[in-house]
Amino acid sequence: MSFLKNIFGSSENQEQAQSKMQWNNLETISQLDELVALSQDKSVVIFKHSTRCSISRMALKQFENEFDFSDLVQPFYLDLIAFREVSNEIAARFGVVHQSPQLILIKEGKAVYNVSHSDIDAGELKTKM
Repeated sequence: MSFLKNIFGSSENQEQAQSKMQWNNLETISQLDELVALSQDKSVVIFKHSTRCSISRMALKQFENEFDFSDLVQPFYLDLIAFREVSNEIAARFGVVHQSPQLILIKEGKAVYNVSHSDIDAGELKTKM
């Protein structure tokens, strides 16, 4: 079985546990409210991820491998399949069109940068800090 796991990857929960990222899981609207408040003092980034999409998985892994500036930003991870209502609220609240995968930078309660798919780049995000 480990042979197949190496070829096809592991489950999403195992991938997240193995990541060097210190993600904060975003699962409720009240957490979104807290995230907005937090963004008044420190930039916040939301990674919207579809656990059913291999492109999303690839973008997530690439972002995690490139990310090296946790002192500048607080990262949040949203499983948009499990928490669709939170994803919908993000689109409505910040005026961003829903996409997956998607990276959204929040500063002072506003979305100041958002990209999706192959445009997700940790180096580019760092320049927006």
